[in-house]
This record gives sequence, structure tokens and C-alpha cells, in this order.
Amino acid sequence: MDANKLLQKLSQNLLEILNDDKYCDITIEVGDGPYVKIFRAHMNILNYRSSYLR
Repeated sequence: MDANKLLQKLSQNLLEILNDDKYCDITIEVGDGPYVKIFRAHMNILNYRSSYLR
């Protein structure tokens, strides 16, 4: 498999993981009362993307 196809497949897999709530291990609630928005995230990705969480 050449590098372009590998990167394309890896990117597609990552998007599938991010859009699937099955393996999310973090829930972030933002707002008050009826205006609460819930975000689900993956701790590994948050750790690598945020120096604050390391």
C-alpha cells in the first residue's frame, strides 16, 4: 500500500472513530438549565491535542 492510500485510509478510520460515541470516555457538559450542550470525546485524543490535559 502506498503512502497516500495509507494516509487516506487512516484519516477515514480516525473520522469514523470520532463520529462513533461507542468508545467515548469523556462527557463535557456546557451551559446551564435547558441550555446544556453535551459533547462526547476521547481522552487519548484530548491528551495529545491539549497541553493543558497532559
